Amino acid sequence: MENISNNKTVYVGMSGGVDSSVSAALLKEQGYDVVGVFIKAWEPAGFDCGWREDRRDAMRVASLLDIPFITLDLSKEYKEEVVDYMVAEYKAGRTPNPDVMCNKAIKFGAFYKRAMEAGADFVATGHYSRIGVIPAEAGILESVPRYELLAGTDKNKDQTYFLWTLKPDQLAHTLFPIGHLEKPEVRKLATKFGLPNQAKKDSQGLCFIGKLDVKDFLREFIKEQPGKVLDERGEVIGEHYGVLLYTLGERHGFNVFKKTPNDEPLYIVAKDLKANTITVADEGSSSLSAKNEVEISDVNWASGEPIPSKQYRARVRYRQPLENCQLKKIKTSDVYNQGNGNKFMVTFDNPQTASPGQSVVVYDGEVCLGGGVIV
Repeated sequence: MENISNNKTVYVGMSGGVDSSVSAALLKEQGYDVVGVFIKAWEPAGFDCGWREDRRDAMRVASLLDIPFITLDLSKEYKEEVVDYMVAEYKAGRTPNPDVMCNKAIKFGAFYKRAMEAGADFVATGHYSRIGVIPAEAGILESVPRYELLAGTDKNKDQTYFLWTLKPDQLAHTLFPIGHLEKPEVRKLATKFGLPNQAKKDSQGLCFIGKLDVKDFLREFIKEQPGKVLDERGEVIGEHYGVLLYTLGERHGFNVFKKTPNDEPLYIVAKDLKANTITVADEGSSSLSAKNEVEISDVNWASGEPIPSKQYRARVRYRQPLENCQLKKIKTSDVYNQGNGNKFMVTFDNPQTASPGQSVVVYDGEVCLGGGVIV
Protein backbone atom coordinates (compact mmCIF):
# COMPACT_ATOMS: atom_id res chain seq x y z
CA MET A 1 0.00 0.00 0.00
CA GLU A 2 1.16 3.55 -0.72
CA ASN A 3 2.63 5.70 2.00
CA ILE A 4 -0.36 7.81 3.04
CA SER A 5 0.76 8.59 6.59
CA ASN A 6 0.10 12.36 6.87
CA ASN A 7 0.08 12.00 10.66
CA LYS A 8 -2.37 9.10 10.51
CA THR A 9 -2.53 6.98 13.64
CA VAL A 10 -1.87 3.26 13.38
CA TYR A 11 -2.19 0.68 16.15
CA VAL A 12 0.38 -2.07 15.55
CA GLY A 13 -0.14 -5.52 17.00
CA MET A 14 3.29 -6.21 18.54
CA SER A 15 3.84 -9.84 19.51
CA GLY A 16 7.45 -9.42 20.58
CA GLY A 17 8.64 -11.10 17.38
CA VAL A 18 10.81 -9.70 14.60
CA ASP A 19 8.07 -9.32 11.97
CA SER A 20 5.73 -7.12 14.01
CA SER A 21 8.67 -5.17 15.44
CA VAL A 22 10.02 -4.33 11.98
CA SER A 23 6.47 -3.41 10.94
CA ALA A 24 6.29 -0.87 13.76
CA ALA A 25 9.73 0.51 12.90
CA LEU A 26 8.87 0.92 9.21
CA LEU A 27 5.63 2.73 9.99
CA LYS A 28 7.41 5.07 12.41
CA GLU A 29 10.01 5.77 9.72
CA GLN A 30 7.22 6.55 7.22
CA GLY A 31 5.77 9.21 9.49
CA TYR A 32 2.79 7.47 11.04
CA ASP A 33 1.81 8.09 14.65
CA VAL A 34 2.46 4.55 15.86
CA VAL A 35 0.99 2.94 18.97
CA GLY A 36 2.35 -0.48 19.92
CA VAL A 37 -0.21 -2.95 21.26
CA PHE A 38 0.58 -6.28 22.89
CA ILE A 39 -2.41 -8.60 22.91
CA LYS A 40 -2.59 -10.79 25.99
CA ALA A 41 -4.38 -14.02 25.20
CA TRP A 42 -5.74 -16.77 27.43
CA GLU A 43 -3.12 -19.05 28.97
CA PRO A 44 -4.15 -22.67 29.61
CA ALA A 45 -3.35 -24.05 33.05
CA GLY A 46 -0.22 -26.18 33.04
CA PHE A 47 1.12 -24.74 29.78
CA ASP A 48 3.83 -22.07 29.73
CA CYS A 49 3.00 -19.94 26.69
CA GLY A 50 5.84 -17.50 27.20
CA TRP A 51 3.66 -14.40 26.86
CA ARG A 52 5.45 -12.53 29.62
CA GLU A 53 8.79 -12.78 27.81
CA ASP A 54 7.13 -11.84 24.52
CA ARG A 55 5.56 -8.80 26.15
CA ARG A 56 8.93 -7.70 27.53
CA ASP A 57 10.44 -8.00 24.04
CA ALA A 58 7.63 -5.91 22.59
CA MET A 59 8.09 -3.28 25.32
CA ARG A 60 11.82 -3.06 24.62
CA VAL A 61 11.16 -2.46 20.93
CA ALA A 62 8.51 0.17 21.70
CA SER A 63 10.93 1.92 24.05
CA LEU A 64 13.67 1.93 21.40
CA LEU A 65 11.26 3.33 18.80
CA ASP A 66 9.92 5.86 21.33
CA ILE A 67 6.28 4.95 20.71
CA PRO A 68 3.41 4.51 23.18
CA PHE A 69 2.83 0.94 24.32
CA ILE A 70 -0.44 -0.65 25.43
CA THR A 71 -1.23 -4.12 26.77
CA LEU A 72 -4.67 -5.21 25.63
CA ASP A 73 -6.11 -8.08 27.67
CA LEU A 74 -8.23 -10.19 25.32
CA SER A 75 -7.91 -13.41 27.30
CA LYS A 76 -11.69 -13.70 27.77
CA GLU A 77 -12.36 -13.19 24.07
CA TYR A 78 -9.60 -15.61 23.11
CA LYS A 79 -10.91 -18.35 25.39
CA GLU A 80 -14.49 -17.97 24.15
CA GLU A 81 -13.89 -17.30 20.45
CA VAL A 82 -10.80 -19.41 19.71
CA VAL A 83 -10.26 -22.10 22.36
CA ASP A 84 -13.93 -22.99 22.95
CA TYR A 85 -14.51 -23.01 19.18
CA MET A 86 -11.50 -25.28 18.63
CA VAL A 87 -12.56 -27.78 21.29
CA ALA A 88 -16.18 -27.80 20.08
CA GLU A 89 -15.06 -28.50 16.51
CA TYR A 90 -12.86 -31.41 17.57
CA LYS A 91 -15.70 -32.82 19.68
CA ALA A 92 -17.91 -32.69 16.58
CA GLY A 93 -15.34 -34.71 14.63
CA ARG A 94 -14.10 -31.78 12.55
CA THR A 95 -10.60 -30.28 12.32
CA PRO A 96 -10.73 -26.55 13.07
CA ASN A 97 -8.22 -23.90 12.07
CA PRO A 98 -7.61 -21.82 15.22
CA ASP A 99 -5.22 -19.44 13.43
CA VAL A 100 -8.00 -18.43 11.02
CA MET A 101 -10.37 -17.90 13.94
CA CYS A 102 -7.70 -15.99 15.89
CA ASN A 103 -7.35 -13.51 13.04
CA LYS A 104 -11.12 -13.22 12.62
CA ALA A 105 -12.10 -12.89 16.28
CA ILE A 106 -9.01 -11.40 17.92
CA LYS A 107 -6.62 -9.50 15.64
CA PHE A 108 -9.27 -8.29 13.20
CA GLY A 109 -12.10 -8.70 15.66
CA ALA A 110 -11.66 -7.39 19.20
CA PHE A 111 -8.30 -5.66 18.59
CA TYR A 112 -9.47 -4.00 15.38
CA LYS A 113 -12.70 -2.84 17.07
CA ARG A 114 -10.87 -1.39 20.08
CA ALA A 115 -8.37 0.42 17.83
CA MET A 116 -11.10 2.00 15.70
CA GLU A 117 -13.03 3.04 18.82
CA ALA A 118 -9.85 4.67 20.17
CA GLY A 119 -9.59 6.81 17.04
CA ALA A 120 -6.99 4.86 15.06
CA ASP A 121 -6.97 5.31 11.29
CA PHE A 122 -5.37 1.89 10.73
CA VAL A 123 -4.34 -1.30 12.43
CA ALA A 124 -1.18 -3.08 11.32
CA THR A 125 0.29 -6.54 11.84
CA GLY A 126 3.42 -8.37 10.77
CA HIS A 127 1.64 -10.71 8.36
CA TYR A 128 3.31 -11.57 5.08
CA SER A 129 0.39 -10.29 3.03
CA ARG A 130 -0.37 -7.18 0.99
CA ILE A 131 -3.30 -4.91 0.26
CA GLY A 132 -3.95 -3.61 -3.23
CA VAL A 133 -5.89 -0.44 -4.00
CA ILE A 134 -8.14 -0.08 -7.05
CA PRO A 135 -8.63 3.70 -7.51
CA ALA A 136 -12.06 5.28 -7.70
CA GLU A 137 -13.34 5.55 -11.26
CA ALA A 138 -13.02 9.07 -12.61
CA GLY A 139 -16.27 10.78 -13.50
CA ILE A 140 -18.48 8.28 -11.67
CA LEU A 141 -20.48 9.87 -8.88
CA GLU A 142 -19.84 8.41 -5.41
CA SER A 143 -17.20 6.03 -6.75
CA VAL A 144 -14.77 5.01 -4.01
CA PRO A 145 -11.50 3.06 -4.02
CA ARG A 146 -11.72 -0.72 -3.65
CA TYR A 147 -9.25 -2.81 -1.72
CA GLU A 148 -7.95 -6.31 -2.37
CA LEU A 149 -6.11 -8.82 -0.24
CA LEU A 150 -2.94 -9.84 -2.06
CA ALA A 151 -0.49 -12.70 -1.46
CA GLY A 152 2.77 -11.79 0.23
CA THR A 153 5.82 -11.34 -1.97
CA ASP A 154 7.65 -14.08 -0.05
CA LYS A 155 5.77 -17.15 -1.28
CA ASN A 156 7.29 -19.32 1.44
CA LYS A 157 5.85 -17.01 4.10
CA ASP A 158 2.59 -15.85 2.48
CA GLN A 159 -0.09 -15.82 5.21
CA THR A 160 -3.24 -14.95 3.27
CA TYR A 161 -4.48 -18.51 3.92
CA PHE A 162 -5.16 -17.37 7.50
CA LEU A 163 -6.66 -13.99 6.53
CA TRP A 164 -9.51 -14.93 4.21
CA THR A 165 -12.13 -13.81 6.77
CA LEU A 166 -11.13 -10.13 6.45
CA LYS A 167 -13.97 -7.87 5.32
CA PRO A 168 -13.58 -5.38 2.45
CA ASP A 169 -14.14 -2.42 4.79
CA GLN A 170 -11.41 -3.74 7.12
CA LEU A 171 -8.91 -3.84 4.25
CA ALA A 172 -9.34 -0.08 3.91
CA HIS A 173 -8.08 0.37 7.49
CA THR A 174 -5.37 -2.30 7.60
CA LEU A 175 -1.65 -2.13 6.84
CA PHE A 176 0.77 -5.01 6.26
CA PRO A 177 4.13 -3.16 6.30
CA ILE A 178 6.36 -6.17 5.49
CA GLY A 179 4.13 -7.92 2.96
CA HIS A 180 6.29 -6.74 0.05
CA LEU A 181 9.49 -8.10 1.63
CA GLU A 182 11.25 -11.44 1.77
CA LYS A 183 12.02 -12.82 5.24
CA PRO A 184 15.83 -12.28 4.93
CA GLU A 185 15.15 -8.61 4.12
CA VAL A 186 13.05 -8.29 7.28
CA ARG A 187 15.91 -9.73 9.32
CA LYS A 188 18.30 -7.20 7.77
CA LEU A 189 15.95 -4.36 8.62
CA ALA A 190 15.75 -5.57 12.21
CA THR A 191 19.54 -5.26 12.36
CA LYS A 192 19.47 -1.87 10.64
CA PHE A 193 16.96 -0.53 13.18
CA GLY A 194 19.00 -2.04 16.03
CA LEU A 195 16.01 -3.91 17.41
CA PRO A 196 16.78 -5.79 20.64
CA ASN A 197 14.97 -8.91 19.37
CA GLN A 198 16.61 -8.97 15.94
CA ALA A 199 17.96 -12.52 16.45
CA LYS A 200 14.77 -13.93 17.95
CA LYS A 201 13.51 -17.10 16.27
CA ASP A 202 10.13 -17.15 14.54
CA SER A 203 7.24 -18.23 16.72
CA GLN A 204 5.59 -21.55 15.97
CA GLY A 205 2.45 -23.31 17.04
CA LEU A 206 -1.00 -22.10 17.99
CA CYS A 207 -1.77 -18.41 17.51
CA PHE A 208 -0.70 -16.53 20.69
CA ILE A 209 -0.40 -19.70 22.75
CA GLY A 210 2.73 -20.89 20.96
CA LYS A 211 4.31 -24.24 20.40
CA LEU A 212 2.52 -27.06 22.19
CA ASP A 213 1.36 -30.56 21.45
CA VAL A 214 -2.22 -30.08 20.24
CA LYS A 215 -3.24 -33.57 21.36
CA ASP A 216 -1.87 -32.94 24.86
CA PHE A 217 -3.80 -29.67 24.90
CA LEU A 218 -7.03 -31.30 23.71
CA ARG A 219 -6.76 -34.05 26.32
CA GLU A 220 -7.53 -31.33 28.89
CA PHE A 221 -10.99 -31.03 27.31
CA ILE A 222 -11.64 -34.31 25.47
CA LYS A 223 -11.47 -37.64 27.26
CA GLU A 224 -9.30 -40.26 25.59
CA GLN A 225 -11.16 -43.19 24.07
CA PRO A 226 -8.62 -45.67 22.70
CA GLY A 227 -9.71 -47.37 19.51
CA LYS A 228 -8.54 -49.47 16.59
CA VAL A 229 -6.39 -48.48 13.63
CA LEU A 230 -7.54 -50.28 10.46
CA ASP A 231 -5.87 -50.82 7.10
CA GLU A 232 -7.68 -50.50 3.74
CA ARG A 233 -9.04 -54.06 4.06
CA GLY A 234 -10.51 -53.35 7.48
CA GLU A 235 -7.90 -55.40 9.37
CA VAL A 236 -6.77 -54.16 12.76
CA ILE A 237 -3.12 -53.07 12.57
CA GLY A 238 -2.79 -50.74 15.54
CA GLU A 239 -4.42 -48.50 18.11
CA HIS A 240 -5.10 -44.81 18.66
CA TYR A 241 -6.10 -42.54 21.55
CA GLY A 242 -9.50 -41.38 20.36
CA VAL A 243 -10.88 -40.65 16.90
CA LEU A 244 -11.77 -37.06 17.86
CA LEU A 245 -8.07 -36.22 18.24
CA TYR A 246 -7.15 -36.97 14.62
CA THR A 247 -7.56 -35.42 11.19
CA LEU A 248 -7.50 -36.73 7.63
CA GLY A 249 -4.04 -36.84 6.11
CA GLU A 250 -2.29 -37.02 9.50
CA ARG A 251 0.56 -39.50 9.83
CA HIS A 252 1.54 -39.20 13.51
CA GLY A 253 0.08 -39.84 16.94
CA PHE A 254 -1.22 -43.41 16.48
CA ASN A 255 0.50 -46.74 17.08
CA VAL A 256 0.88 -49.42 14.42
CA PHE A 257 2.03 -52.89 15.46
CA LYS A 258 1.67 -54.44 12.00
CA LYS A 259 4.07 -52.69 9.64
CA THR A 260 3.78 -52.42 5.86
CA PRO A 261 6.21 -54.53 3.77
CA ASN A 262 8.52 -51.57 3.16
CA ASP A 263 7.71 -49.88 6.48
CA GLU A 264 6.26 -46.90 4.61
CA PRO A 265 4.58 -44.00 6.45
CA LEU A 266 0.83 -44.41 6.90
CA TYR A 267 -1.70 -41.60 6.56
CA ILE A 268 -5.24 -41.34 7.95
CA VAL A 269 -7.70 -41.70 5.07
CA ALA A 270 -10.97 -42.17 6.99
CA LYS A 271 -12.50 -41.69 10.45
CA ASP A 272 -15.54 -43.47 11.87
CA LEU A 273 -16.79 -41.50 14.86
CA LYS A 274 -19.44 -44.04 15.83
CA ALA A 275 -17.06 -47.02 15.76
CA ASN A 276 -14.14 -44.93 17.08
CA THR A 277 -11.79 -46.22 14.37
CA ILE A 278 -9.37 -44.61 11.95
CA THR A 279 -8.32 -46.12 8.64
CA VAL A 280 -4.78 -45.60 7.35
CA ALA A 281 -2.98 -46.21 4.07
CA ASP A 282 0.46 -45.59 2.59
CA GLU A 283 1.13 -42.56 0.41
CA GLY A 284 0.31 -44.43 -2.79
CA SER A 285 -3.14 -45.31 -1.48
CA SER A 286 -3.79 -42.21 0.61
CA SER A 287 -5.70 -40.68 -2.30
CA LEU A 288 -8.61 -42.91 -1.24
CA SER A 289 -9.86 -40.01 0.88
CA ALA A 290 -9.35 -37.41 -1.87
CA LYS A 291 -12.20 -35.97 -3.91
CA ASN A 292 -12.62 -33.44 -6.68
CA GLU A 293 -15.63 -31.64 -5.21
CA VAL A 294 -15.38 -29.85 -1.86
CA GLU A 295 -18.32 -28.02 -0.30
CA ILE A 296 -17.63 -24.90 1.75
CA SER A 297 -19.82 -22.90 4.10
CA ASP A 298 -19.44 -19.73 6.19
CA VAL A 299 -17.99 -18.10 3.08
CA ASN A 300 -16.38 -14.65 2.97
CA TRP A 301 -15.15 -12.87 -0.13
CA ALA A 302 -12.58 -10.31 0.99
CA SER A 303 -11.75 -9.16 -2.55
CA GLY A 304 -14.90 -9.88 -4.53
CA GLU A 305 -17.16 -12.87 -5.16
CA PRO A 306 -15.92 -15.43 -7.71
CA ILE A 307 -17.42 -15.57 -11.20
CA PRO A 308 -19.10 -18.87 -12.17
CA SER A 309 -17.21 -20.95 -14.75
CA LYS A 310 -14.02 -18.89 -14.35
CA GLN A 311 -10.85 -20.81 -13.52
CA TYR A 312 -9.33 -20.02 -10.12
CA ARG A 313 -6.71 -21.57 -7.89
CA ALA A 314 -7.16 -22.68 -4.31
CA ARG A 315 -5.55 -24.56 -1.44
CA VAL A 316 -7.04 -26.67 1.34
CA ARG A 317 -3.96 -26.52 3.59
CA TYR A 318 -1.42 -23.84 4.47
CA ARG A 319 1.57 -23.87 2.09
CA GLN A 320 -0.03 -26.48 -0.11
CA PRO A 321 0.66 -25.76 -3.82
CA LEU A 322 -2.26 -23.95 -5.41
CA GLU A 323 -4.62 -26.17 -7.41
CA ASN A 324 -6.85 -25.26 -10.36
CA CYS A 325 -10.55 -25.10 -9.53
CA GLN A 326 -13.96 -23.61 -10.34
CA LEU A 327 -16.66 -22.41 -7.94
CA LYS A 328 -20.42 -22.57 -8.01
CA LYS A 329 -22.86 -21.07 -5.51
CA ILE A 330 -25.30 -23.44 -3.80
CA LYS A 331 -28.47 -21.90 -2.44
CA THR A 332 -29.28 -23.17 1.04
CA SER A 333 -30.81 -22.20 4.37
CA ASP A 334 -28.40 -24.37 6.34
CA VAL A 335 -28.11 -23.16 9.95
CA TYR A 336 -24.40 -24.11 10.00
CA ASN A 337 -23.88 -21.45 7.33
CA GLN A 338 -24.60 -18.84 10.02
CA GLY A 339 -27.16 -16.98 7.94
CA ASN A 340 -25.12 -16.49 4.77
CA GLY A 341 -27.91 -18.11 2.76
CA ASN A 342 -25.46 -19.87 0.46
CA LYS A 343 -22.65 -22.34 0.20
CA PHE A 344 -20.17 -22.89 -2.60
CA MET A 345 -19.03 -26.03 -4.34
CA VAL A 346 -15.34 -25.97 -5.22
CA THR A 347 -14.49 -28.34 -8.06
CA PHE A 348 -10.78 -29.12 -8.33
CA ASP A 349 -9.02 -30.45 -11.42
CA ASN A 350 -7.06 -32.81 -9.14
CA PRO A 351 -8.60 -34.68 -6.15
CA GLN A 352 -7.93 -33.11 -2.75
CA THR A 353 -7.82 -34.57 0.77
CA ALA A 354 -10.01 -32.01 2.50
CA SER A 355 -10.75 -32.23 6.23
CA PRO A 356 -14.12 -30.88 7.42
CA GLY A 357 -13.55 -27.75 9.52
CA GLN A 358 -10.46 -26.63 7.63
CA SER A 359 -10.42 -23.78 5.11
CA VAL A 360 -10.48 -23.63 1.34
CA VAL A 361 -8.87 -20.33 0.27
CA VAL A 362 -9.34 -19.11 -3.30
CA TYR A 363 -6.98 -17.02 -5.46
CA ASP A 364 -7.26 -15.14 -8.73
CA GLY A 365 -3.61 -14.63 -9.59
CA GLU A 366 -2.08 -12.62 -6.72
CA VAL A 367 -5.50 -11.70 -5.35
CA CYS A 368 -6.83 -13.71 -2.40
CA LEU A 369 -10.56 -13.64 -3.10
CA GLY A 370 -11.55 -15.21 0.21
CA GLY A 371 -12.70 -18.66 1.19
CA GLY A 372 -14.88 -20.83 3.35
CA VAL A 373 -14.98 -23.71 5.82
CA ILE A 374 -15.03 -27.27 4.49
CA VAL A 375 -18.32 -29.00 5.27
